[in-house]
Amino acid sequence: MSELGQNRSARVESAPRRSDDTPGFDGATLASSTLLLDEQEGRHQAPRCAQSTDHPAGQLILNKQMKVVNMDQRERPSPHEIRRAQQDNPKIREHDLAARLGISEAELVAAHCGQGAIRVEPRVNDLLTGLEAVGEVVAHTRNESAVHEKIGVYDKVVTGNKHALVLGDDIDLRIFPKVWAHGFAVEKRNGKDVSRSLQFFDAAGKAMHKVQLGPASNLDAYQKLVAELESTNQEPIIVFKASGANDDAEVPDQAATVKDLRECWSQLTDVHQFFDMLKRLKLSRREAVRMVGEVYAWALEKDAIGAMFQQAAEDEMPIMCFVGNRGCIQIHSGPIKWVKTIGPWINVLDETFHLHLGTHHIIEVWAVRKPTKDGHVTSLEAYDADGKMIIQFFGKRREGEGEREDWRFLAETLPRIPGPTAA
Repeated sequence: MSELGQNRSARVESAPRRSDDTPGFDGATLASSTLLLDEQEGRHQAPRCAQSTDHPAGQLILNKQMKVVNMDQRERPSPHEIRRAQQDNPKIREHDLAARLGISEAELVAAHCGQGAIRVEPRVNDLLTGLEAVGEVVAHTRNESAVHEKIGVYDKVVTGNKHALVLGDDIDLRIFPKVWAHGFAVEKRNGKDVSRSLQFFDAAGKAMHKVQLGPASNLDAYQKLVAELESTNQEPIIVFKASGANDDAEVPDQAATVKDLRECWSQLTDVHQFFDMLKRLKLSRREAVRMVGEVYAWALEKDAIGAMFQQAAEDEMPIMCFVGNRGCIQIHSGPIKWVKTIGPWINVLDETFHLHLGTHHIIEVWAVRKPTKDGHVTSLEAYDADGKMIIQFFGKRREGEGEREDWRFLAETLPRIPGPTAA
């Protein structure tokens, strides 16, 4: 396990270039990741939101310049106001700035249409088939509590209207195209340096997936792909829609009994049957693991995830790490090496894999055992306060292979929560 602090000199704060100390990294991506680490350590203090009693309720003030950005939460900021806020606060990441402005991240990006952003159609199949020619890029998928980045090529693409797949050695994705509603090609200049990315959002403006170009990317292929996907609508405003239902959220009217659940669970022969089982029984994932009993699921202490990272890194154990949202699930398969915990954040900064996990959002951790035709497999699953799964881990395995014994031993020996909550 490496100490990130020993390698601070390897950072690239703006120029997208490779660092000899961190082969395979795109400098812009490394800068983004290390800036996040700096924020965790308090080195870059993002301006705080404040509500003033001297102004109408809902007023948003970004401290430092103390500039009033939005005088009334009922009135969304104009594209000009959004761009000005971003110019005045360049150190704040887009996801966080959008939240501070009371808008979606897609609205923040859309405000730059014609000024560094181009609307593109979210035609997932055309995107995936065109990305292979772009070469090495950074695939970025996040939810509110975890950010997952993989460096590689979009190859071994399987297209489809309901589901699309990328099954490459480095980039491994499960995509739900109907959820993707807005897309942008974004170009940012910092002096002579230029960063380029494709960014896709759902109808509520939440980020589903992003593709960041690096020094080894094929710029001609990228520009050709952007031209093919470019939308006729280049307005800097999008219509905001409420989020759709989340399959991981709690299902209010529980229909299944414990007996029904255990019977169906025991008949699983493939982990991919699990979601269909939940739909049939009208249960959320968290309800199911709470109900089924400790033969199949047991509650763990919240620090079990950190303990797993530490042991897996020390043993160079290949694991699978899943982070997803409504529109995309991204998977890392392989060992982890460079792990650094800063406050509540667990950070992985390996050659082709970056992860930032906010453990302060974790409310429950479960070890979950599922039967398959190759024997049972064990996952670790972390849930937030809304019952949504933040992150999931397995031992690395391929179809037809049994579970790794070292992973199974690790999962079964992590600290458990005693008592009825684990039953």
